[in-house]
Amino acid sequence: MAGLLPQETIRRKRDGHALGDAELRAFAQGIANESVSEAQIAAFAMAVCWRGMATDEAVSLTLAMRDSGSLLDWRTEALPGPVLDKHSTGGVGDTVSLMLGPMLAACGGFVPMISGRGLGHTGGTLDKLEAIPGYRAGVPVEQLRRVVREAGVAIVGAGDTLAPADRRFYAVRDVTATVESVPLITASILSKKLAAGLGALVLDVKFGNGAFMQDLARARELARSLVEVGCGAGLPTQVLLTDMNQALAPAAGNALEVQVALDYLRGTARPARLHEVVMALGAAVLQQAGLAADDAEARMRLLRALDSGSAAERFARMVAGLGGPADVLANPGLPQAAVVRDVTAGDAGFLAAVDTRALGMAVVALGGGRRRSGDPIDPSVGLSDLLPIGTRVEAGTPLTRVHARTEADAQEAIAAVRRACAITDHAPAPTPLIAEHITRTTP
Repeated sequence: MAGLLPQETIRRKRDGHALGDAELRAFAQGIANESVSEAQIAAFAMAVCWRGMATDEAVSLTLAMRDSGSLLDWRTEALPGPVLDKHSTGGVGDTVSLMLGPMLAACGGFVPMISGRGLGHTGGTLDKLEAIPGYRAGVPVEQLRRVVREAGVAIVGAGDTLAPADRRFYAVRDVTATVESVPLITASILSKKLAAGLGALVLDVKFGNGAFMQDLARARELARSLVEVGCGAGLPTQVLLTDMNQALAPAAGNALEVQVALDYLRGTARPARLHEVVMALGAAVLQQAGLAADDAEARMRLLRALDSGSAAERFARMVAGLGGPADVLANPGLPQAAVVRDVTAGDAGFLAAVDTRALGMAVVALGGGRRRSGDPIDPSVGLSDLLPIGTRVEAGTPLTRVHARTEADAQEAIAAVRRACAITDHAPAPTPLIAEHITRTTP
């Protein structure tokens, strides 16, 4: 189908036809080189939203978007271990990547983690790391390669050369109500991961009131698409479905979440919910990559990486290699907010529910997130010491602590947090943090 016009590809998808590899490849290249207009991208995205895509089509679209730019090929590096990664669909207090990347490196893996920035109520891994003075998420490919070789892990942005079609495609989807399309989400996530040259991938797909996919059934649909398309594109892929009806870490906000990660790596504090997700994701990908024979061995290796200090040392090497302080474990230099205020419970009872999205939006209102791409952020602000659901509280018990630039900002956040928290007379029924583990063999 060489020379097929973009409008013909749009028409065929609009009319319910399955698109072939050649026309999808031509369309993706047109997105990347801007020969396809934004109006055509929007029309194509809406057609996919309406008509959907079969798995084979989604595989072709994903590979076409991967091939719209350069690819990382790690075979020339002769690395003494597998290249692997983890990705999350985003939530509040999700600081897993900062710990798990170095832990996987300490277990013998090599982790070129291509991450993103926060938008809306969810935080971004790159924004968190850039709270560390000097840390550079946008680096040349050769620096990425060097840091991966020397530290075993590098958490950076995609840059201009990896899957460039996705960057332009996503920008149009973001303003045309087509972000939620499962085939398009799948292609967006996996095209960048495939371009990074991975040998194994584990994904954390979140559901609940703090997730983009709030409904479990919808999250499961995305998870199965990611597994089938990832494996169909030649990348062993698996997914954990995890609960985001409360913040994962006891903090939300860039510098505050980095502090949680440092405390975790150094063994100062390992919050139970956060630890459970870190260990489950790590155990899954270690087994998939052949670095552990079973779950028990994988968890033992991960704990050894933590308790020996090896994972913390890998984190420090990564930070130094990407421009941050050489002594980040002892002196991270994280910015601190000028105003710190407690949010206290008005009544005695049990913390029964939290509007997690509202907590994320409170951080955005404080200046710690973005309403639009490109907005500046204040890394010092946010929420810390978040109590987990089910905690018994008395009137006056602190529910969380607000870190703000001004007293007025702090008072607005205090009111927002109080509205987001429900306190009742009865303890809520416990719910599983990890709902499902989805592999290609899952029926």
